[in-house]
Amino acid sequence: MTDPGTPSAAVPDPPPPHVSYLVFRLERLVRACLDEALARHGVTTTAYMALSELRLRDAPSSADLARIAFVTPQAMNLVIRDLEQRGLIRRDPHPGGGRALRTRLTPEGLRVLRRCDRSLDAIEAVMLADIDDKDRATLAETLTSCARALRVRDGAR
Repeated sequence: MTDPGTPSAAVPDPPPPHVSYLVFRLERLVRACLDEALARHGVTTTAYMALSELRLRDAPSSADLARIAFVTPQAMNLVIRDLEQRGLIRRDPHPGGGRALRTRLTPEGLRVLRRCDRSLDAIEAVMLADIDDKDRATLAETLTSCARALRVRDGAR
């Protein structure tokens, strides 16, 4: 039996959390804020990712959009159908023929996307308020490098 007045052996400090754990926690917090902000614009996070990608790339396939958004092709097809019905995107036949359709933003889709971007800007402003511009640039470069390393490891491009 240990005397309560006797100091116990020092408990070692716990190890610092893994960086991947911290990234996961941050992603969950950002996602919760983003889900709430985008809902005010009538857009889901998956739809926002699709709209953003359509702004960056010329007519990606639904399968490409699904991979980028980490959803199944079936789920992305539902998102695409909804965005098309709402007039935020249009799908035109591929000039090469076949069944492939080219998906593009409409002017209304671009307006909605810009409003959503402002919501994300507000979230990032809060998140990065205590980080100076140099450290923000370093953070962005580092996260990009980490993602690139994992894509190369998995054989993705």
